[in-house]
Amino acid sequence: MINQSRKSIRLGIVGAGRGKSYMSVADSIGFKLVAICDIWEEKLEQVGRELNVATYVEYDQFLSHDLDAVVLCNYFHQHAPFAEKALLAGKHVMSECAACHTLAEGVSLARTVEKSGKVYMFAENYPYSAYNQEMRRLYQSGLIGEFKYGEGEYIHPDPAEVKLARSCGWNHWRNWIPATYYCTHSIAPVMYITDTRPVKVNAFVVPYDYDDSTQTKHVKRSDTSAIIMCRMNNDAVLKSLHGALRGHGNYVRIHGNKGLMENCRHGDKSRLRIWQEPWENDKEEKTEVVYKPNFPVAGDLAHRTGHGGGDFFTSYYFAQAIHRQEQPYLDVYRGIDMSIVGILAWRSVLQDSMPITVPDFRQENVRKKYENDNWSPDPDRTDSDKPPSSILGDIEPTQTAKDLARNIWTNQGFNVDSS
Repeated sequence: MINQSRKSIRLGIVGAGRGKSYMSVADSIGFKLVAICDIWEEKLEQVGRELNVATYVEYDQFLSHDLDAVVLCNYFHQHAPFAEKALLAGKHVMSECAACHTLAEGVSLARTVEKSGKVYMFAENYPYSAYNQEMRRLYQSGLIGEFKYGEGEYIHPDPAEVKLARSCGWNHWRNWIPATYYCTHSIAPVMYITDTRPVKVNAFVVPYDYDDSTQTKHVKRSDTSAIIMCRMNNDAVLKSLHGALRGHGNYVRIHGNKGLMENCRHGDKSRLRIWQEPWENDKEEKTEVVYKPNFPVAGDLAHRTGHGGGDFFTSYYFAQAIHRQEQPYLDVYRGIDMSIVGILAWRSVLQDSMPITVPDFRQENVRKKYENDNWSPDPDRTDSDKPPSSILGDIEPTQTAKDLARNIWTNQGFNVDSS
């Protein structure tokens, strides 16, 4: 049960779009939503009226509101600097992915969390599906032995019209981040289940497809999907597959030296499958077990939220961490680990998929080597060493894509000329 006897945590949310999922569960977890912030004024005013809360366009003014905690649902590449400002203003922070979009940002973020003494939670939601939480419990019980090989998949194709509707603006982050960057939904569940972290990555991409209308009618300038291979800190191997290939779904597979766990690929994909070899099973138990696990707590509330209940549990564990005055499991270090894999994987792709070491920013002597590493494909940056967003180089969207984008964005009330 959720403890409602505690004092409510005064909450502000940045992002009136994605943030609505967190707004919907705030009261049930012990937060009191008091303010929201967004640069899209029309959407901000609409949501503010619906919820009867204060609204801000300027982030600094938003932080001056009487807040205990901030949830960041703004753009992918803006989270780290926004998080640091909030932490230094004395607010606890929960940040959507990615935690950082350069290595230098990761260094600075880790230092700021330590300096502030405030709670920082990485809001990666896919570890908290019911089957992933159950796999963590089973793994910790020793059921399948030591982790040896794992797979995480996040495949999310959509029509161009759907993609454009959620990426308003020519340089919206969804329209330029390299395919490797959006890796946390596929990598995080395996890390969470097994308590491991990547120490080396090499990666590949499926290039932009000029014969795929979901790409040629869209203004996105990066590749179709990414495959990232990770060597973990226990010598296990993890394969991550994510992107816009056909075959929508989320999948996690964990091989131990005593068995296998995975969510089912067919039928009800929220079911869990456990396999142990018959010649190793000396307890007369079933070789194969398939069942649909429940959430460990508050299943009725979790089922009402997005991302398979994950949006509930990120908020739930954020509130717990604040009340207990301790860092959550998905702390700043794990958030950085999960995020910089995508950055380093892109470096690997551009260097013929060579292996690259993943630094551990828990260590200050390691951080110093990366504190000025601002390598980024952000089109608004002017760095001389700025990498491309696609393995094919600079991709120019078709005129059909530009016309469709302008039409969709205008109909949504977005000022195309200001983007």
